[in-house]
Amino acid sequence: MMSDWFARRRAPLRFTGALALSVAALVLNCAASQNAAPSEQSPGSPRQVTFTRYSTLFSNAEILRRLLSPLAEEAVREWLSRRKEALGTYPIDLATERFLVYVPTGAPPRRGYALLVFVSASERSYLPFGWTSQLDHDGVIFVSPQRAGNPEPLLSRRVPLAVSAEENLVREYPIDPARIYIGGFSGGSRVALRIAVGYPDVFRGALLNAGADALGVADPWGGIDPLPPRDLLFRFQSSSRLVYVSGELDTGSLASDASSSQSMQDWCTFDVETYQTPAAGHEVMSSRAFGRALDRLLRDRAPPDHARLSACRSRVAAEVEEKLSEAQTLISQDRRTAARKLLLDIDKRYGGLAAPRVVELTRSCRCGPTAP
Repeated sequence: MMSDWFARRRAPLRFTGALALSVAALVLNCAASQNAAPSEQSPGSPRQVTFTRYSTLFSNAEILRRLLSPLAEEAVREWLSRRKEALGTYPIDLATERFLVYVPTGAPPRRGYALLVFVSASERSYLPFGWTSQLDHDGVIFVSPQRAGNPEPLLSRRVPLAVSAEENLVREYPIDPARIYIGGFSGGSRVALRIAVGYPDVFRGALLNAGADALGVADPWGGIDPLPPRDLLFRFQSSSRLVYVSGELDTGSLASDASSSQSMQDWCTFDVETYQTPAAGHEVMSSRAFGRALDRLLRDRAPPDHARLSACRSRVAAEVEEKLSEAQTLISQDRRTAARKLLLDIDKRYGGLAAPRVVELTRSCRCGPTAP
């Protein structure tokens, strides 16, 4: 298995077991059928539905490109090449998947519905009590995939299920593309943030309930939330809104919210709001809290402060260039061990912002995924 290979190889990439298994599943799983008929959906009542439409946005290759760091993606492809194995086309078979969908009562809003894709922490998706009134009021379609909870692998199930839900619903209903959001609770919220960062051309923001991670730094489980490729990160910075909501008694989530929201500022993402729900612990937000958070998420965006954004991007670009130049110097001095450590640190912290040079330098150093 791929996790065993990483343990034996002592490669400069340290995947967690869950991530390694998730990547391995991308090799093995491929959509077998596209013939399931879409279910009819009546407004005003949640229904279990099956989707049929596939998109390259949740193909294996696109998931790797958007959600892995450059050296992690390089390692996966090198491993596949050595084993002479192909990356499957899709990690899920939509004919076997079910989604809970709620369509608001009444006629569609003039500008089209808004859409909230919600990632649960549990295996069984559900529509939280009291949320329907706010969904009806704001004209928001709600969808949550089944079997996408915390026990499921990130890359081969939780991500493609969420993206496939959006891709199918926008083809069945008049949905405003400027009001498509991802959300989740607890571990599902952490996944929602990963998706928001990796798919800013699809989702215009995230509703994060009691769970969040910082970008480019180690999370409490030893993993890394890497920055996406430069074009996607720039899109995220300029067009995404994040709303964090945790209970005032949920000290762990409040701390992670603070760390995550600060990291967004550090990475030039400024449309961020945090809220505490009075007298609440680690629990799905109440209908009242949901209504307030949804109102913030749906509020029209002000134009970004281009001067502030440009200055922040320039600062980060200078940091990346300084680190890459330092790595180049170490390689020229044949200090491979030090170069290897620095390149791995660069890959973890700067992710797609360091591509393609971090991969090129690792190859020239012969101290990365392609090292003999």
